[in-house]
Amino acid sequence: MDSFAFLDALALALFLIAWGGTGWVVEHPPASRLSVSVLMAQYRRDWMVEMLTRQPRIFDAAILSSLRQGTTFLASAAMIAVGGVLALAGNAEQLQSLATGVGEGLQPVVFWQAKLALVALLLASAVFKFIWSNRLFGYCAVVMAAAPNDTGDARATRRAAQAAEINIRAAVNFNRGLRAVYFALAGLAWLIGPHALLLATLVTLWVVLSREFASASRTVLLEK
Repeated sequence: MDSFAFLDALALALFLIAWGGTGWVVEHPPASRLSVSVLMAQYRRDWMVEMLTRQPRIFDAAILSSLRQGTTFLASAAMIAVGGVLALAGNAEQLQSLATGVGEGLQPVVFWQAKLALVALLLASAVFKFIWSNRLFGYCAVVMAAAPNDTGDARATRRAAQAAEINIRAAVNFNRGLRAVYFALAGLAWLIGPHALLLATLVTLWVVLSREFASASRTVLLEK
């Protein structure tokens, strides 16, 4: 533990605050400036209302299948990445040559393994989020199939609302998985040093927040 300087602890604390804080702000934005994720929730509700009027519902099934494929691909990719990080942690001595090249001194193996553990934990979190998102999209498909074809049926509107809320929860977990991947990439910068981690954290924070609150897609979604 003596190898970890105060700046390392500060950089790690800011990194964790940025990760958790970003998720909170994106999912609970101020009413005056909604995030893309929150705006898309209403579009998902509208989608399920329109789904009731489409016969057959092949188009809706195709969209949902595409969403599930995305979660499956990213879950697989994140699992492979976790394996790569763990393999690197098992040969952490090789990282010393990289550190020496950027001015770092000699450090024990556990020093590097602790830094890689942060990345592995974030990627593992992403795996769980993507897998759960995939299952929720599956639940959504079942509820959509349970919606009556007759729009005059009292159950139809209720089924559409249920499918929409499950779809929204699936999207929330998918976005959480993506943010975990973003910050896992930023966490790799810690291998170079605390200054690099601070810089990577700020860049990742800017990328995530700008896409949610200042992107061209958000402007389009707000158009009446």
